[in-house]
Amino acid sequence: MQHWTPDDIPWGEFDASKLSPDVLKVIKAAAMVERNAADYTTYLNNVFRGDPSFKDIATEWQAEEVQHGDVLGRYAELADPQFDFKQRFQRFVNGYKVPIDLDDSVRGSLTGELLARCIVETGTSSFYSALRDATDEPVLKAICHRIAGDEFRHYKTFYDFMKVYVTREGVSMIRRAMVAIGRIRETDDDELAFAYHAANDAADTPYDHARCNQAYGSRAYSFYRPQHTERAVSMVLKVIGIDPKGWLGGKAKKFAWKKMQSRAAAMRSAA
Repeated sequence: MQHWTPDDIPWGEFDASKLSPDVLKVIKAAAMVERNAADYTTYLNNVFRGDPSFKDIATEWQAEEVQHGDVLGRYAELADPQFDFKQRFQRFVNGYKVPIDLDDSVRGSLTGELLARCIVETGTSSFYSALRDATDEPVLKAICHRIAGDEFRHYKTFYDFMKVYVTREGVSMIRRAMVAIGRIRETDDDELAFAYHAANDAADTPYDHARCNQAYGSRAYSFYRPQHTERAVSMVLKVIGIDPKGWLGGKAKKFAWKKMQSRAAAMRSAA
């Protein structure tokens, strides 16, 4: 189901003068997380063991996510010849483990699991859209444009499956909202922070969650503009079952942008 390949990227147009060190650090971390899709697929296949059609979709999703990681890793090596993506990724998987030996969703229902996947895809599609619009480096812009498109398509796929399970399981709007809030809060867990550490810190540097979380967030949040947060909020509200164009949607969008600004400022100060 791949819609593009690494050969579609204009690698020869790379312009190092248009790439900042801060952006490159974020790209290195993102490559770790994207490349680690196999463990998540194992977990999803366990949870959706009775749904072969979804398991097929999960396998296709994994292939695209792995490609994202490989392309970002190749880009990082192009920008920094001293960066060894394979070695750094091994460091990441040695230190960060996804729990895969579970038979039931940690979200309490299959509806919740699919909603959580929608939240993740909302975050990644908005992130790569924001980075695409923030960078002038042509190769990175081309990569982010393609990945953002993939992530939005993944969101729509998981959302379509979720609607089927909402009908089947009868999960309430309140419960869906709680799952969404919980998954959004997990942004501060170890995955991105440890990815930043594995991708950027020297081998003898001890892992410090707070330091790495601030280092990643202070850089990544700076890419966002109001249109990126507004679109992300609309996507989140949609899977909960709230009209993004209603009065609550408008308030949520304004709140999200203010929250993003204050969070970015706090992380910059702490870092």
